[in-house]
Amino acid sequence: MSAVKRFRAASHLALVEGVRGFRLVVTPGRGETFGVTLEETFGENGGAMTTPVSIATPVQAGRVVDALFVAVRKAGHQPSVLAFKRKAPIRLGEAEGVRLALILLATQPIAKHERVRALVAGINAMSVEETYYWYSKCMGLDGNRARKALRTLLAD
Repeated sequence: MSAVKRFRAASHLALVEGVRGFRLVVTPGRGETFGVTLEETFGENGGAMTTPVSIATPVQAGRVVDALFVAVRKAGHQPSVLAFKRKAPIRLGEAEGVRLALILLATQPIAKHERVRALVAGINAMSVEETYYWYSKCMGLDGNRARKALRTLLAD
């Protein structure tokens, strides 16, 4: 007979916040404009592994700058951290990162400012659970179809 081994759960694995998160990398543009790259991070302190979620050019970032400021504020930073000369990534919480990722993914191909504002308002009206659902759909194998469905849903 073999004895049953009991495993003690490590306390650091229970902290979901330390395992998964997001970070915003600012890339300078012309003049005082900036683009952003939103990256999802996995691992201790968010530094073990990163994967890009969305890249926004300075023009695209300018269309959703209010959403960028909201995400940075909700993560506990001052809006002034979004400077075109910034070198270090800006850490975001999981919920803020998921919402910002949806905004960047849904508005990226859109050029009309009224349409961008309507999409941002629709995503901001979603519950946290709904943003997680749409984020998983948009990042899945059929992500382009999910993004189109999201834009159609928010158009109504």
